[in-house]
Amino acid sequence: MKISLSLIDDQYPFKGLSNKRVVVRAILFNEQGEVCLHLVSRDDQFGKQEYFETPGGGVEEKETLISALHREIKEEVGCKIKVEEELGVVKDSYNLINRENENHFFLAKVLSKGEPTFKSEGDLLIKETRFYPIDIAIALMGKQEDKGVSILVKRRELPFLRLAKTRLNKYCPNIKKY
Repeated sequence: MKISLSLIDDQYPFKGLSNKRVVVRAILFNEQGEVCLHLVSRDDQFGKQEYFETPGGGVEEKETLISALHREIKEEVGCKIKVEEELGVVKDSYNLINRENENHFFLAKVLSKGEPTFKSEGDLLIKETRFYPIDIAIALMGKQEDKGVSILVKRRELPFLRLAKTRLNKYCPNIKKY
């Protein structure tokens, strides 16, 4: 089963959507079956907030979804990965920046570790990157504030974390139960 969602930004005033962006995101797991989350800290036009988010970012011109995912994970987490499967797509929007996103989510496994090379302005908002047991990652995402960017990210990402939980045993049969 793949997820297909359309979400609306009900947190910020609608001023029209003039920009479209294709995004790739990974539910990235290590050999212990733990998943990667960024702790994002921002104080900008969206307000002052901290929230969790999966790694990923925009697809550049002439990139495939898969090549973009490899690049984004290398930049943000420093890992080489193996893409195991596509989990689905969510369309969402950010009214403050007049942007509509088409987010493609994938389940991906860490093959080797390295150092992030943060390249984009958005990467500078990443305060911390850690791997968490899937149940803890789901709980952290679920406990995010129900306002602003935090709830928009939670609505976008929580369904994919829950779906990934049902798939991880296929790739990590010895996952610890918490």
